Amino acid sequence: MADEQDGRDNKPAQVEDSAPDLRILGDRITLQPSGFVAPAKGAVGDEKEEALMKNMARFRSEPLQFLREVSLYVSGTGWRAYDDIIGQPVFYPGYTEHIKSQVMSATLLQTKIAQLAEMRLSVEEKQGLLNKNDRNFETKRNQRRSVLVHSLQEVAEQLTDNMVCKMESKTFIRGAYYMVTQLLLRAYHQGIHVSSEEVLRLRNVAREAEKKGQSIIFLPCHRSHVDYVASQLLCYRLGLTMPVIVAGDNLNFPLVGNFLQHAGAMFIRRSFGDDQLYSTLVQAYIDVLLQGGYNFECFIEGGRSRTGKLLPPKFGILSFILDSILSGRVQDAVICPVSYQYDKVVETEGYVTELLGVPKKKENLADFLSGGSSVLSLRLGRVDVRFHEPWSLKGFVDEQVARLSKVPSSINWKDMKNSVVRQKLLRTLGYKVLADINDVSVVMPTALIGTVLLTLRGRGVGRAELIRRVEWLTARVRAKGGRVAHFGNTPVPDVIERGLEVLGKDLIGVVEGLAEPTYYAVDRFQLSFYRNMTIHLFISEALVAAALYTRVKRGGGPAIQDISYQDLHDQVLFLSSLFRGEFIYSGEGLAVNLEKTLMGLEADNVVFLERDELTGAITKVGLSDAERAAGRENYDFYCFLIWPFIEASWLASVSIMGLTPPLGQKDDIWIQVSKAQESAQLLGKTLYHQGDLSYFEAVNKETLKNSYQRFEEEGIIQVVKSKDPKVPPRMRLAPEWRPARDNISGVLIASGRLWDFTEKIASSRREGKNRRDGATVSTRVVGLTDDLGQKLFEAAIAGTDSKKGKGKGKGKGKGGAPARLSKEDEKILTADLKESKRRRTLENRAHL
Repeated sequence: MADEQDGRDNKPAQVEDSAPDLRILGDRITLQPSGFVAPAKGAVGDEKEEALMKNMARFRSEPLQFLREVSLYVSGTGWRAYDDIIGQPVFYPGYTEHIKSQVMSATLLQTKIAQLAEMRLSVEEKQGLLNKNDRNFETKRNQRRSVLVHSLQEVAEQLTDNMVCKMESKTFIRGAYYMVTQLLLRAYHQGIHVSSEEVLRLRNVAREAEKKGQSIIFLPCHRSHVDYVASQLLCYRLGLTMPVIVAGDNLNFPLVGNFLQHAGAMFIRRSFGDDQLYSTLVQAYIDVLLQGGYNFECFIEGGRSRTGKLLPPKFGILSFILDSILSGRVQDAVICPVSYQYDKVVETEGYVTELLGVPKKKENLADFLSGGSSVLSLRLGRVDVRFHEPWSLKGFVDEQVARLSKVPSSINWKDMKNSVVRQKLLRTLGYKVLADINDVSVVMPTALIGTVLLTLRGRGVGRAELIRRVEWLTARVRAKGGRVAHFGNTPVPDVIERGLEVLGKDLIGVVEGLAEPTYYAVDRFQLSFYRNMTIHLFISEALVAAALYTRVKRGGGPAIQDISYQDLHDQVLFLSSLFRGEFIYSGEGLAVNLEKTLMGLEADNVVFLERDELTGAITKVGLSDAERAAGRENYDFYCFLIWPFIEASWLASVSIMGLTPPLGQKDDIWIQVSKAQESAQLLGKTLYHQGDLSYFEAVNKETLKNSYQRFEEEGIIQVVKSKDPKVPPRMRLAPEWRPARDNISGVLIASGRLWDFTEKIASSRREGKNRRDGATVSTRVVGLTDDLGQKLFEAAIAGTDSKKGKGKGKGKGKGGAPARLSKEDEKILTADLKESKRRRTLENRAHL
């Protein structure tokens, strides 16, 4: 709720349904009404929605129709020819060589190659390999420069060939489209759905971009590997130039990598390190694509979201795109945020194992084939794709600079070379794209069902109550300006039945033989993926509910459970700052957001507001009598949404208490970040099974990682990242945040700055049946985290001692990370801490 994303437009809530979905039959594109409208009494709804892509004929059941369809693709009949496209031409012989030659001849790349050659020559001169006193020094130096430049050119050419997409053959893409569509529609049997209004608008924007020679940069969220496929299928079917899609080189394995590269994939390393040549090569390639008006796509979150909600933006590729504009090498480009939503994401089971700490397996052909064959037998529902209204990147930059320049500051916001200006623009751009994606995202029936099941008290829910709560949630989603997937005039019970079928018995069970069928969550961890698809709509209400809970959990009469406006404001500010990396807030600022949220909850009869008689200002907040009479079901709904995240932050905070150095430890021992997070997960699993943690989702690796990232941003922990890519990041608890130890026993004392911080988080935690937060944490839980912390220290020290022969700062713990900092690492740490402090001052935002 804090003022986080400066660039986001504030739009009024849309109560109406979005435009009808698109119906495509053969070469004809028509509009198909599909917004849910309750049919009049006695009327029969005969309108049937049709997906963008329909199931194709199969050889076993319809051999003649199957052969007819294949022949249409082979001959390139109608739209299948992919000849009359909107945008720059692709898929022609020589495309790859054309792009590679432009990249290799780019001034930016050639300048960097010359610079790197000069840097190497300077090193060789210092090492005496080139003697300045030699009579033929200049000749030899020039000859050596030529050799170095030639070698760098060869390296660059090889890297370019491995990186660039190779859209060479229309015959290939026609066959690939047919094959992939066949496979996709066997798994997602209800097809791919798009909004007719959005598609027609996108085609018009594409025509204008083609006239201006501009690229459309698609920036989608990332839920599944299917995202890659859906994107290209849509552009092919709609007659748009297929974009070059940024993909991690982990997908570049035999056969599959070659197929993807010829279908539009651009493979890049997951990390560039200090490789200046590679970074410049990526920038040059992106420049060539944007200068040529080729469409481009990269996932704003970087990797796939394992949690179901949007991840914080990754700024790597985005920074290259922005640099193209800010440097003037590219005049403008069109940004198009895209949302992909699924009835069921095929990888969720694998996500759960990763989030529980099982290392991710490297992609390989055997797993791809075995996994693909099993997926084909599934019935996963449908995919919904939504395109936000595209906008000019140059226009965005100009608008932000004009806005920032109005605010008194020592910074010249028009200086595009200033790193502070660039970082501000980059961050605002990233969060604006995320906000736009949320604005157009569709809530699927499976997300509605998962959210309801995980936000109700009790073991299960009856069929009638499930229907009632899904209808209530649907109304709330629409009231908040969200979109619910179109299902024509299909009655809600039938939609729910369809959603339950897609989710399957592994996620949701049903108890038969009762007065009514009763449903319960079988796998709450995996089901939380679908619940998290709705939380962005209600994050403001959830934060207010959690802040109010600091009083509600006390019990007693209503007067005891009321909270002053100032106390509510302070706790909401704290929680919104705590979750700055988890959620996307409106850019209106805390005061405006909080007042709007409270007034909305008052209108919904969830809370009552007491106001000052003279000023009308809110002075007190409490649960309304109507909400109490209803068993707090709506208030609890908002609490249940946010509690797992509060629990995870509390767990992360408790876990770092154990990183307080033991008594007598004179020098700092640095712990590998991944080891500390694994220890936090172990602590969480232990506390869950012992009853001290209410939600198993709290041990989610991604959420814990986000908490550690926030703690680093606030200076609670300090992280050093070595220049050596083989050395993983290491951390320590900042000295000023360390709890004290008993001078005799060495036991951690439950007091001090970190303890108070942990208690502030705990005040909004869900109260357990058999525990009271303060007493539990201050004794057994702190003792447990201390024990685990001591094991981390012992392992690091033992590893260092075993490597003493390599000298101080070189010894490595069992995980391969040096337990003590080298002189170079100390310099990096000092510079990073100074930069962090400067950034926090410039941001001028609320801090923990």
